[in-house]
Amino acid sequence: MNYILFDGDVRNSLLPFTYTRPVADIRIGILTIREKWEKYLGQTTTTITEEYLEEKYPMVEMEENVLINASFLPTKKMFDLVKSLSKNQAIFKGDDVIAFFTTDAQEEVNFDEYEHIEFDEEILQVKNTWDIFSLNEKAIQQDFDLLTEGRKSQPIPEGTKTLHKENIFIEEGAEIIFANLNASEGPIYIGKDTLIMENSSIRGPFAMCDNAVVKMGAKIYKGTTLGPFCKVGGEIGNSVLFGYSSKGHDGYLGNSVLGEWCNIGADSNNSNLKNNYAEVKLWNYESGRFTKTGLQFCGLMMGDHSKCGINTMFNTGTVVGVSANIYGSGFPRNFIPSFSWGGAAGFTNYQLKKVFEVATVVMKRRSIDFDEKDKQILEHVFELTQQYRNY
Repeated sequence: MNYILFDGDVRNSLLPFTYTRPVADIRIGILTIREKWEKYLGQTTTTITEEYLEEKYPMVEMEENVLINASFLPTKKMFDLVKSLSKNQAIFKGDDVIAFFTTDAQEEVNFDEYEHIEFDEEILQVKNTWDIFSLNEKAIQQDFDLLTEGRKSQPIPEGTKTLHKENIFIEEGAEIIFANLNASEGPIYIGKDTLIMENSSIRGPFAMCDNAVVKMGAKIYKGTTLGPFCKVGGEIGNSVLFGYSSKGHDGYLGNSVLGEWCNIGADSNNSNLKNNYAEVKLWNYESGRFTKTGLQFCGLMMGDHSKCGINTMFNTGTVVGVSANIYGSGFPRNFIPSFSWGGAAGFTNYQLKKVFEVATVVMKRRSIDFDEKDKQILEHVFELTQQYRNY
């Protein structure tokens, strides 16, 4: 069977992260949503997404296909239902379709003609940007169970202080030097070829993907995920870094999400709680205004390739788009459009030529080419987001 992950109607509410990737490639827990499904399915998947992303994330259709809503995080029961789907069957959770069977001969899908199978168990769904950190503790536990079932952890190194070591799993090549690991409230997963330096204190649920680094004396609270090749220091709580991003120095990052290739300058901080304890509002790309999140704690949402200089101060509920460069004193505004250059004193356009130069250098440091596909995506996002820049 051929399996295709589709963005669904949540894509725009997951901007700026879905400007540069399908919904399926959002990281939550330990794995991306695509990696979760492929782990269950035992095969690769393709994607239905925006046209400008198709060259990098193609869709392959075969005679028979099962389409899966990528906003849903799989469970064993859901996987079993998806695998058993046959012609004219669809799985629903309330009004939302989770998956359905189709053929290449079908010109359109009419769910009124389908047998509806209701999924009646609790399931995690990523509908908004803040769900990525809000649901991250549960997602870490799910992925931990999936990845470690029937496997044995590498030994905990001598000199490492632990609580509930049975909830700690260490992959091959990980190096831990005199760190404190507290897995009493949830699991701690340490990926391949990672490094945790001296005097770091980590509280689970926590996930550290392959080749990530925790620097000396870091304080990391539960609900945090470090994607591949991330490097962090200082204080972090309930935050998700997708991959290849750095917050390498002192400063606070909390209830936040960073895309890929982001960098947070030394002694930068974000607020995650308003002084009046009011509900946090975030910029909404669909409505073009700030909308309620239902959360009291909500920090920074930063799209791919964005960076900030030393001592940057982010207000509660700040959204930064793709490829923004932020610096200077004071608090920049709560919505910083993609390809903005500046800070509290004002912004100008971050010219594409400079964006490409920086991306090429940054990605080369990780032995990854900034290729023509990446360039075309950023060019398209630059045009899409021009409406927000009045510089």
